[in-house]
Amino acid sequence: MLIYYKLIKMILGSVVDSDINEKRIAISPDTIKKYITSGLSVQLEKDFGKNSNIDDNELQRLGAKILNKEEIYKTSDIIVKINCPSDSEILLIKEGAVLIGSFFPYLNKDRINKLLKRNIKIFSLELLPRITRAQSMDILSSQANLAGYKAVIDSVYEYNKAVPMMMTAAGTITPAKFFIIGAGVAGLQAIATAKRLGGVVSATDVRLASKEQVESLGGKFIFAESSKNLETSGGYAKELDEEDKKKQEELLKNTIKNQDIVICTALIPGKKAPRIVTDEMVKSMKSGSVICDLAVEQGGNSAFSEPGKIVVINGVKIIGHKNFPSRISESASILFAKNVLNFLEIIYDKVEKKLKIDENDEIIKAVYINKEIS
Repeated sequence: MLIYYKLIKMILGSVVDSDINEKRIAISPDTIKKYITSGLSVQLEKDFGKNSNIDDNELQRLGAKILNKEEIYKTSDIIVKINCPSDSEILLIKEGAVLIGSFFPYLNKDRINKLLKRNIKIFSLELLPRITRAQSMDILSSQANLAGYKAVIDSVYEYNKAVPMMMTAAGTITPAKFFIIGAGVAGLQAIATAKRLGGVVSATDVRLASKEQVESLGGKFIFAESSKNLETSGGYAKELDEEDKKKQEELLKNTIKNQDIVICTALIPGKKAPRIVTDEMVKSMKSGSVICDLAVEQGGNSAFSEPGKIVVINGVKIIGHKNFPSRISESASILFAKNVLNFLEIIYDKVEKKLKIDENDEIIKAVYINKEIS
């Protein structure tokens, strides 16, 4: 079914996120110009880009209107947002509006159902299919890429030694050893960043297909053999059964104790993060070593990791920062905003200045939430 919405001039709005840990924004200066050229009116909340070093005056110069949050929600036909609106925000959103962002419906089902009762059309972009046509809209990949980079930078900051090999008249500094768990987008960027800093890098993943990618970046691939295919049709890792868990645990036990920095990036879509680094493994590491757990908000890959904290166990630091992309919000915002713009181009007709939602389109079908979640 093809749905058309005809309006004189559509209004696109965005607000500062209510989560104090969220510093990213969903509209960037570059995308403002493109939206206005397309015939959309853009309105943003006061201090919208403050955390990304963007002044309101710059946004106004580009053509955006600066309004208060309530006015934006009540008048915008399309709202783009990083995270799911709060309960109080849901009450403000104009009935029948279109909402685009990253909403993780099964984690926020009560709020999603409240939005649907107000006839809000929800497009949750983390649900995008892994197809070539959707790559330019893939918020998970763009943000994971930055998370992998930032995880290495934060780990090096907490590590009390130099990373690269240094040969001096006074002696030689040996390079730091990095071990990356999970060779998805975040893991591969972590490998590349650690190599650029001069570290000795190894990585593991349950998907044998990752071997070539790891080695192409200069990392050593460590793998526990399995007789099963551990990759989904969408390219994600499958959850391990008990037999494979034991194989992997033995491999990791012998590897982690010799590492200086361990970066954990393993996630399974829609499920709690797998616990990979055990208490015993953490305690086997040298004092001064660092573990960075990118999966901490989904339950954590490492023992002892806690959301929003750096925990020290026997001299080993376990970093559990929340929302790594938000820690480099200026870069993350640029990429997120471009992902949203690219998605909007498939539901907004620039010539006729109207929304066009083709529910048979495979991208729309994957991200459009139009039924209550039980």
